[in-house]
Amino acid sequence: MTLDRNTLIGAAVILIVVVSAAAYFMMQPREPEISIHTLSVESSPVSGLAFTLDGQNFETPHSEELEEDSYTISVAAETTVGGKNYAFTGWEDGVTSSERSVDLSSNLTLRANYEEIVDEEPEPTNVSATISGVITSSETGNLLNGATVTVDGKSVKTASDGSYLINVSLGAYDVSVSLDGYKAEASSVQATEEATYTLDFSLAPSSITLQVITRHGSDITRQAELLFLQSEYAEKYNIQDIKWMGVSSALWVETIRRKGDIDLGWGGGPVVFDIVYNEGLTAPLVSDEVQEYLSQIPDMLSGVPAKRIDDGEVHWVGAAISSFGFTINTQVLEFEGLPQPTKWTDLANETYALVDVFPIIGTADATLSTSNTRIFEIIIQTYGWEEGWKILTLMGANSKIYDKSESVRDAAIIGEIGAGTTIDFYGYTAQLENPGVCWYVFPEDGTLLNADPIALLNTSPHPQAAQAFVAWILSPEGQIPWLDPKINRLPMNPAVFDTPEGQERPDLEEIYYMSQEAVIIEFSDELALSYEFPMMYFFHATLVRSQLKLWDAWLDLAQAKADGDITQAQFVDLVEQLSNPLLLEFTDPDSGETETFTEEYAQSIAEKLMTDVTFKTNLVDEWIEASEIRYDSVRDQVAALTP
Repeated sequence: MTLDRNTLIGAAVILIVVVSAAAYFMMQPREPEISIHTLSVESSPVSGLAFTLDGQNFETPHSEELEEDSYTISVAAETTVGGKNYAFTGWEDGVTSSERSVDLSSNLTLRANYEEIVDEEPEPTNVSATISGVITSSETGNLLNGATVTVDGKSVKTASDGSYLINVSLGAYDVSVSLDGYKAEASSVQATEEATYTLDFSLAPSSITLQVITRHGSDITRQAELLFLQSEYAEKYNIQDIKWMGVSSALWVETIRRKGDIDLGWGGGPVVFDIVYNEGLTAPLVSDEVQEYLSQIPDMLSGVPAKRIDDGEVHWVGAAISSFGFTINTQVLEFEGLPQPTKWTDLANETYALVDVFPIIGTADATLSTSNTRIFEIIIQTYGWEEGWKILTLMGANSKIYDKSESVRDAAIIGEIGAGTTIDFYGYTAQLENPGVCWYVFPEDGTLLNADPIALLNTSPHPQAAQAFVAWILSPEGQIPWLDPKINRLPMNPAVFDTPEGQERPDLEEIYYMSQEAVIIEFSDELALSYEFPMMYFFHATLVRSQLKLWDAWLDLAQAKADGDITQAQFVDLVEQLSNPLLLEFTDPDSGETETFTEEYAQSIAEKLMTDVTFKTNLVDEWIEASEIRYDSVRDQVAALTP
C-alpha cells in the first residue's frame, strides 16, 4: 500500500503532538509520597510527666506514628511526682531548652532528663500569689485525684480531694489540666496582686479502651474484665472496655513494637516478661494507686523475684503465684501397673516406657509453653547441666509432647496419660474436675514458687489508667478471679482469702500455705535467663522434631534391658550416648566449628539465637540432624547386642 504525501505529513504531526504531550506529563512534578515515622517521648528517671506535642497534651512515655514534618515539643521545667520534686536538666541528645522543635524524617526517640530537687529552695521573694482549685468530673461531680495541673511549665498532681495549689509571681498565666479518661482543659488567670486565685475545672469524660497482651486464657480475662469494669478504678478513668491480645510469648516483643500502643502485659510467667523488660519495653510502676499495693507484695518469693526492680523502680510485679510439678491420673497408672511418680527423675525411668499404651507421660514443647520452660530450668538447676539434660531427654523419650501446657492437663484429666508436667493450678483444676483420680504432686526433689507478672508497657497511651488496672489486679478485689473453681490460681495477695469469695475456698487457702512448705530449690533467675532461649530451641530440635527416632531407640533399649538381652552396664552406657548433651557433636553454622551443647556454648549464642532468624533456623537444623544420627546409632547398637 502506497501512502500519499499529505497522509505522511499528518501522521508526523500526530506523532510530534503525542511525544510532546508525553514529555510534558513526564516533566510534571509528582505528588510526593507521605512518609510515616514513629515519634517516642520518654522521661527519666520518672515517667507520667505531662508534655505537649504541637499544643496537644500527653504524658510520658508516649509513642505515635506521625507524618514526616516539623513538630514542637514542650516539657515542664519543674514537676512533682510521687511527692518528690524534679527539675528538667536537658534532653538526652544535648538540647537544653524544655521546648524544642524536631524534624521528623525517621523514627525518633526523645528522652527528657530530670533530677530530683533534694533540698527545696525557699520560695523566692517575688512569689506573692497562689493559684488553687478543685478538679471534678463534669458527668458525676466526683473529685479527681491524680490529675496533672500545669502552670508556667510547673506541674503538680491533684490530691485525693481533687485539689491543687501552685505559688506564682504576679503576672498572666495559662493553666492546663489533663487526666487519663478525660478531655484536657485549659484556662488563664491574671495574678495582679497578692491573693489566692481560684480556678476550678470540670473535665468531661473521654472513654478509654485498654489494650492488654496476655498469655492468660479467656476464662481468666473474662472474669477480670467483668469485675474491673465495675470497679471504682474503671469509673475514675472512664475505662469502658479492654481489648485482649492473646499472642505467643515468642512474638511479644515484635507485637509490642509493631502495634506501638499496647498498654499492659499480663500473664505468661517471668520468662517472657524478662525478655520484654530486657528489650526496654516496660515502664516503671509509679502511680500512687499502684504504689499502695506494691508495698504489700514481697520483693522476693522463695529466692526468686516477685518484682523486677531497676534502680529502685518496679518494672513488673507478680499478680499470682505458681509452683511446678506434675499432675497424675491414678486410674491410668494403676491399670498399667505403674508406680505413682514422686520425683522429676521418676518421669525419666524406663519403667514408663514398658507399657501397653505408649506414651504414658506428657509434657509440652519448651518453645510453646512458658510454664514447661520453667519446669525444664528447674530440673537443669537441680541436677546440673549435664545430668539435667539426661533427665530431660529420657523424660522426652517417655512422653507425648503437646503444643500447649493446658493440653497436658486435659490429657491427665481424661486419662490419655498417667502423669504430665504442669503448673500447679492446672493440677488443682484436674483435682476438681476428676476428684479422687487426679492429683497434683509437689516433686520431692524440688520445685520453685514463681510470680506470674503484670507490667506497664512504655507504649501505653494511657499510663495512669493502665496503672489503675495494675493496682486493681493486686488488690483483694482484683485477686478474686484466681479463686474461681475453673481457674484455681494461688493469689499473690493472701488478703483475698478474707473476702466472702475467699471464705468459700478453704481448700485453695490450704494449698496456698502448703506451697510455702514445699521443697524449694536454690534457683538462679539470672542463670536461667543466660541460656533460656538456646535451651528452649535445643529441646524443640532434639526432643520434639526428632522424637520419632528417639522413641524408636528408647523403646528398643528399654525392652532389651527388660528382656535381659543387655547388661546393666551396657544399658547405662547406651543411655549416656542417647542423652548426654556433651556427646552430641554438631557444626556451628556461623563459625563452622564442631561444637557440643555445653552450658557455656548455650550462653555464648543466646543473644544471636534470639535476634538472628537465619542463624536460629540453621542451628536448629544442625541439632535435628545430629540428634537423629545419634538416636539411630544407639538403636543400631541395641540391635547388634540383641539376639
